Amino acid sequence: MGRFLNIVNKLHKRTKRDYISRMIDNKVECMIEARKYDKNFWDGDRRYGYGGYKYDGRWQIVAKDLIEEYDLKDGCRILDVGCGKGFLLYELKKLLPSAEVAGFDISKYAIDNAKEEIRDNLFVYDAADVYPFGDNEFDLVISITTLHNLKIYDLKTALEEIERVGKNKYIVVESYRNERELFNLQCWALTCECFFRPDEWIWLYKEFGYSGDYEFIYFE
Repeated sequence: MGRFLNIVNKLHKRTKRDYISRMIDNKVECMIEARKYDKNFWDGDRRYGYGGYKYDGRWQIVAKDLIEEYDLKDGCRILDVGCGKGFLLYELKKLLPSAEVAGFDISKYAIDNAKEEIRDNLFVYDAADVYPFGDNEFDLVISITTLHNLKIYDLKTALEEIERVGKNKYIVVESYRNERELFNLQCWALTCECFFRPDEWIWLYKEFGYSGDYEFIYFE
């Protein structure tokens, strides 16, 4: 197994969440709408997802940490699995102008509304399918808060593919360490399929042959 890192949590902990309000706000209806991954999920009411996912530069600090952590140089190749609107890839490209970046997401809306500067590097694709890339094609493959949205048999394929196409790998998923965090996660999550403790995630990583780095976010 790879290393446990702490890169994305600095962003995750900035957001205040009212867990009870989300749970009692017609949550089943909101889950059904969110799982379309369309406009309402990204830029609709907060009850359906992000509540307006606009570029604000927040991912710059994550990009800087990734460059330092993996000693990324200009000319490197980076893939983002579940890239959304591509904000993180945009920040990486700004810092490494000669880097080759690519990303895909299941949401056509997200790709259509991605940063114009890198939109041509993004495409609509399912993280659970075999990736259209060669072995070790990328210096770094990242996947941030995407893989927990897959059913466990699709998670296996995704982890195997990330392992195959990346020389270095870094993934972030939602998890919980105690009953309070599990309750909060169940209240907040709209698209999550996998509710696992960290030790269960690590067991799955080993079982599915994933050897890269990882991080967990919690709903405290």
